[in-house]
Amino acid sequence: MTGAIPRRTRARRRGWLALACAMLACGAARAGAGNLEFDPAHSRFGFELRTRWGQKLEGRFPHYDGHVVELPDGRHQVRLRFFTADVEIAGHPRYTEWTRGPRFFDAEKYPTVSFVSEPYDPALLAQGGKLAGKLAIRGIQRPKSLDVEAAACARPALDCDVVATGAVSRADYDMDNWQLAVNDRVVFVLRARLRENTAP
Repeated sequence: MTGAIPRRTRARRRGWLALACAMLACGAARAGAGNLEFDPAHSRFGFELRTRWGQKLEGRFPHYDGHVVELPDGRHQVRLRFFTADVEIAGHPRYTEWTRGPRFFDAEKYPTVSFVSEPYDPALLAQGGKLAGKLAIRGIQRPKSLDVEAAACARPALDCDVVATGAVSRADYDMDNWQLAVNDRVVFVLRARLRENTAP
């Protein structure tokens, strides 16, 4: 004959069940975090140049791909590619043609600019700081850190933009044409949000 389960035993079982559900939910959240892509509706990737006369030229990459990977140790890694054949300088067709051409990005020969970060603690997005990684332009890869701004919300990249900037020298990537007209310094500007990757 099977007796009724004591109240204390039932409560203990409910406690273990709640803990198991919480662990499963946590696992699902972590799995989702490892499958995040950049949200095109809220992400903007570009760069800024200055002419010798102080004029600011704003470039953008309308086409890109990238995602954030969650690593086994809980850290994250950003992987991004920007397609140079579509790069634009707002309001300046001549500069647009130059940046796509052989003396700047050389889109025909080097179709992408890429950035792969070092593994980082996700808290970096909230607190701000240096995001180290490697930037490849025209087949030349160099260490590069981006300056991440402190977040303006509790869930950065989901409820508000993550903003990061990083300056490079054109000469370091063999893009030193037009030095008399355009400064050597290029500032990359990234404003990004993430969403779950729904691709099968």
